[in-house]
Amino acid sequence: MKWSSMLAVYLLFWVISALFVLPFGVRTHAEVGEPLVPGQADSAPANFRPGRVALRATAIAAVAFALFWLNRQHNWLSVEDISFLHPPASLGSSEG
Repeated sequence: MKWSSMLAVYLLFWVISALFVLPFGVRTHAEVGEPLVPGQADSAPANFRPGRVALRATAIAAVAFALFWLNRQHNWLSVEDISFLHPPASLGSSEG
């Protein structure tokens, strides 16, 4: 696998991981007990930390990419192993 393909796959894992960890640990102003700024939505986060989200996403993406790469090297799970992608011939044929 080329390094550019590896980077692209890692970035995909990173974006998915970032979207997954984004809502964890975020509290609204009402939950924290801080006053709202005039015009601010009630659901706006009071303690959003993008650095923490990036670190968590990086860690999760690194683990996911390592599993992806190891699976690619050792061929633990391939497309042929997933049965719903290739149903048995008896289910797909219709006689009559």
